[in-house]
Amino acid sequence: MNEVGDVIPSLRLSAVSDRPFPHAEAGDVYRVRMRIRASLLLASVLALALTGCATAPTGAGAASTAPPPSAVPSPSPSESASSVVASGSTDARAQEQAHAWLAEATLPPGAVPATPADLKPFSSFTGWPCGPYAQLTAYWKIPGMGVTEAGNWLREHPTGDLISTAGGPWPDNPDVTSTAVGYIPAQGAQEGIVYTVDALPDGVEVRAEVAAQTTTASCPPLPDGGQYGAPGQG
Repeated sequence: MNEVGDVIPSLRLSAVSDRPFPHAEAGDVYRVRMRIRASLLLASVLALALTGCATAPTGAGAASTAPPPSAVPSPSPSESASSVVASGSTDARAQEQAHAWLAEATLPPGAVPATPADLKPFSSFTGWPCGPYAQLTAYWKIPGMGVTEAGNWLREHPTGDLISTAGGPWPDNPDVTSTAVGYIPAQGAQEGIVYTVDALPDGVEVRAEVAAQTTTASCPPLPDGGQYGAPGQG
């Protein structure tokens, strides 16, 4: 019986000519054919396996190696969009509370951050009778809006969970040149935020005065049992 190396050339010719093998018995040829077929099958499997290892996965089920997108930054609070003036106590807790209230400030549509240099002097200011307290002051301009319209808007859109001290609503009156809207954390409190609205030739200017008391704050007693008015009420 011939060796496999001697039979392979005859097998290749037989695959083409389909003639009997001249140098091998029928049983021997059958066994050689089976070995060759097994060898070819094994070679095909190995080729597929190597191809799979060399090819990167694609498509919807492929694992992505790209880094996840960075988190989208949150919108800046109101105080970062305006020129903020800090004054009063540097107590950390009071400063933190003042910044938290100012961050929740809500302004009418079209409000544009401003600085004191952009505006005319306001007709009034808020006197906080109890202290010490930390204070922040911020400014905006609102083109095309009247004083009573802006005041009513601020009254109808609370600052965070603060309580409004304003009356109203006020009737529309183009002759009104100034108004104020106050917000406090609790009834009787002498801290919070007061919006002052003054008329401009082309709209209004708005100032937010924020005061947050320290833990040692106190209120001077008034004579004859008098009581302080609520912030924003004059």
